[in-house]
Amino acid sequence: MSTAQITLDGPITIEVILGLTLPSISDEELQSIEDAAPAGSTIRVAKGMRAAIEEAADVDVILGYLPEPLFHAAPKLRWIHAIASGMDGMLYPAMRESQVALTGEKGLVGGHLADTGFGLLLALTRQIKTAINLGPDGWNHRPEMRSQEIELEGMTMGVVGFGGTGRAIAKRAVAFGMSVLAVDALTVPASDGVEEVWTLDRLDDLLGASDVVAIGAPLTPETQGVINDHAFSAMRHGALIMNVTRGEIIDGDALVAALRDGRCGGAALDVAPEEPLPAEHPLWSFDNVVMTPHTAGASQLRGPRNIARFCENLRLAQAGSPLTGVVDKQAGF
Repeated sequence: MSTAQITLDGPITIEVILGLTLPSISDEELQSIEDAAPAGSTIRVAKGMRAAIEEAADVDVILGYLPEPLFHAAPKLRWIHAIASGMDGMLYPAMRESQVALTGEKGLVGGHLADTGFGLLLALTRQIKTAINLGPDGWNHRPEMRSQEIELEGMTMGVVGFGGTGRAIAKRAVAFGMSVLAVDALTVPASDGVEEVWTLDRLDDLLGASDVVAIGAPLTPETQGVINDHAFSAMRHGALIMNVTRGEIIDGDALVAALRDGRCGGAALDVAPEEPLPAEHPLWSFDNVVMTPHTAGASQLRGPRNIARFCENLRLAQAGSPLTGVVDKQAGF
């Protein structure tokens, strides 16, 4: 069985496991899954991970998460459709080497991540963070705030990782009048205002040409810590950095050092080098750092989009057709 294709030719048992990105599922959504599944299938909603593990012996398909204890408790499992965009937590060796197919919301989550990224970026460039922190006293600081405001028009954004999130970031950057460069670990087509997607060996070229560096990459062994001290030294002096995917892609100590010596002019972060970021961490002390607590993944559209993809894949699997949103378990995305 290919990890990119399975065939469902009879009744199956589907376990729905709720989580942060799918906190509830409606009766209508459960009905849509039942309608898409093979006739006679059983659809269950687990009441917590412990219950999911206890009920896993007869499960064929999971919509949810797959921690390692659940994987080992589900000997019949053939396919999991993940309700998370980051796959690093599910790619332990047993899962990576298994024949269990892995699909997810690949390409569906970029929009709201990019929205948060630009919200954080504008909080820096338009002095919105400063105004909020000052409150009523902001009226006494108008000249200095105005002297520090910059607009994005005419700037260059370098996007590291040109998948769904990177493309959504690029699309928004173009709308702000920015030029966009991009690098990716794979050979991927250019789009959304990017004329050519460079390979990762040109990361330094991108860093040196960018006023804003936006991280859109997944966390893999190749991307972990790739924005390190060398990378900050390769950046255009004073450039801003945005990260809405995985905090570990940026070396935390290197970021602090680059903020202190001015190599990095500011950071717009939804994710941190460690989470939750301790109150005593130096990143909290910088006026030119704005952070949200890993909340960019939320959207009123996220759950319905992913359930619709899961239903689409149920139908594709019955037809013996390749699934959508397939994750390469060896590559990690």
